[in-house]
Amino acid sequence: MVVAIVGASVAIAETKGGFTRRPVAWTDMSREVGPARWARPTISVVHDSEKLGKLFEVALLPPRPKPPGIDFANHDAVVITVGPRSSTGYSLHVIRVTESGNLDILVREQTPRLGEKVTPTVTFPYLLLVVPKLDKHVSVHYQGRY
Repeated sequence: MVVAIVGASVAIAETKGGFTRRPVAWTDMSREVGPARWARPTISVVHDSEKLGKLFEVALLPPRPKPPGIDFANHDAVVITVGPRSSTGYSLHVIRVTESGNLDILVREQTPRLGEKVTPTVTFPYLLLVVPKLDKHVSVHYQGRY
């Protein structure tokens, strides 16, 4: 009886709006880009290199890194930024990327723990994800935020 209830709970948790969630392959290009100073919190879905170049030009503070080469014929880019933070110790992590009725991206912002040694300097956590071109609405959620 307990196994049936747990199994049903998992099935319900993995279903959203009548669609079953399926994992989606993704790549984080943030390390390839390197440090980037995103002035504001941003969530942007990019379908071509021209828009990515314009986003880097408009949303980044100088010095601006160059956008990475992405195969936009088969992929889209998703830029997720939280804006400036007051010290080191902040970062963004992908929890999961799934496909249902939408492309759902769940991220978590890691913050410094009490007593953790950090350097007081402005940092700009961000993610630049490359996902398959799925022609679906992209929905980004932060774990622990509503």
